[in-house]
Amino acid sequence: MSPTSKPLSIPALSLCGLGLLAAACASSPGPETKPEQPWERHAIDASSQGADGVRPADVNGDGLLDFATGWEEGGTVRAYLNPGPSDAPQRWPAVTVGQVGSPEDAVFADLDGDGAWDVISSTEGHTDALYVHWAPADPARYLDASAWTTAPIPASQGLTKWMFALPAQIDGQRGVDFFAGSKGSPAFIGWWQSPDDPRDLQAWTWRPLYQAGWMMSLIQHDVDGDGDPDLVASDRREGRRGLLWLENPGAAEAEGPWAEHRVGPVDRDEVMFMTIADLDQDGLDDMLAASKDGPLLFYRRLPGTAEWERHEIAMPASAGTGKAVAVADLDLDGRLDLAFTCEHAEDGKAGAMWLSFEESPFDPVWKEHPLSGPEGIKFDRIELLDLDADGDLDLITCEERDNLGVIWYENPTR
Repeated sequence: MSPTSKPLSIPALSLCGLGLLAAACASSPGPETKPEQPWERHAIDASSQGADGVRPADVNGDGLLDFATGWEEGGTVRAYLNPGPSDAPQRWPAVTVGQVGSPEDAVFADLDGDGAWDVISSTEGHTDALYVHWAPADPARYLDASAWTTAPIPASQGLTKWMFALPAQIDGQRGVDFFAGSKGSPAFIGWWQSPDDPRDLQAWTWRPLYQAGWMMSLIQHDVDGDGDPDLVASDRREGRRGLLWLENPGAAEAEGPWAEHRVGPVDRDEVMFMTIADLDQDGLDDMLAASKDGPLLFYRRLPGTAEWERHEIAMPASAGTGKAVAVADLDLDGRLDLAFTCEHAEDGKAGAMWLSFEESPFDPVWKEHPLSGPEGIKFDRIELLDLDADGDLDLITCEERDNLGVIWYENPTR
């Protein structure tokens, strides 16, 4: 070969691609696909029994979302301060803000306007009352349990079994009001009107709006586009169960009544926690809900109307019964996915999973992906946040039967 000659170059094709050694190619294994693994679980707190819900707010102004949780069987109401991304996998700084019977929900709200975030707890069982846990005005004492005081709203005691509260400015005057919902007989959705002195709990006024069966979600959202937030709800029991929204008549008329509008059929599904998101990315907000013994429900908002088109997404056979649903791009592929939690996740069934669609969000069956693994039986509502600041969304929830507690699952995408 001369000094200027080049070796013979063969295109980068395998012998299989050239049709040679067919027998060897036929027996060659393809690339191994590793099965997906559950997301790593971290405990924010597992110190009591029956953790029942997570509600976020930035209570110390550091730009990180903190959480409030009621522990139903343990009878404690606790607040958790987010320690930041590097320490998020560890137990979080926490304070017991009060002891009450059968707390179903706990949510932050600065009711007296002193700059310190108080907590409202909703109780059922033999307690049936709404409590205000007053935070210390000194930020340095926020994690000092002895600096908190607890008192019931007298008019709420024995009225109904309280399940959920949602702080809001409803009447446009005085301090923060809050919506509340309940279960049992009687059960309601309504709101509590703040008096001139919010610390005077005797002076809070109850404004009922809707007779419920078993209220689950309460969400403020401007459904009719008139500039004020309406109240969207899921009602899981009795003859009027389903999704609905109550039309805000404006601050001057907020004492009621609020017009009731239904989303989908009445008394067809035992709906659980719901969410609002533009799942089909058409610029209109849709409504989604988990149902207890059926599919995940997707109500698509129809253009130019206040009507919704029903679609169903099958619940995987490997999961428990539906409890909550959330929407986000979990695998960062540019398409929205669904995360959901379950109750009755016994016998190896999953208590939390996520789903992705293959062709369209209207597909009746989505591809299932593991999230929680087999641990845990009864999970609750969902928050999706990037707790470890790695660029993907993690899942925060509670589990109250295996006492996994207040937990978060680390998204492995990044």
